[in-house]
Parts: sequence; structure tokens; C-alpha cells
Amino acid sequence: MKKRRKTKFGKDKRRKHRHWQVTVYYHDGEKFGRVYTDRAKAAKFAERQKKSPVVKATRVVQIS
Repeated sequence: MKKRRKTKFGKDKRRKHRHWQVTVYYHDGEKFGRVYTDRAKAAKFAERQKKSPVVKATRVVQIS
């Protein structure tokens, strides 16, 4: 029998990481978003933004 070739799909050596999106909601209805690869940095950014009097709320969501 003929031996099957192995595909390169399982040999993907690229670095894998998760993405975290920070969304900042302002009192005037505007939104701002920023994406981080480190959850701690995303959370720190969100906390820093909450200190501003024009910020209504912040949210950190994993997107991938």
C-alpha cells in the first residue's frame, strides 16, 4: 500500500496567544476599543480608564 503524506496542519509552530478587547463607554454615548494579548495589561488599562470622570463603564472580553 501507498503511504499517506502528513499535512503541515498539525505542525503549525507559530506562537499562540489569546486576544482581549477592552471597550470603554463614555457618558456621551461614544465607544473606544483596544485589543491586548495579555489579560493583565488589558485589565490595568480598563482600571486606569475608569478613573476618568467622562468614562461611564469599561469591559474586558476575550475575543480569541
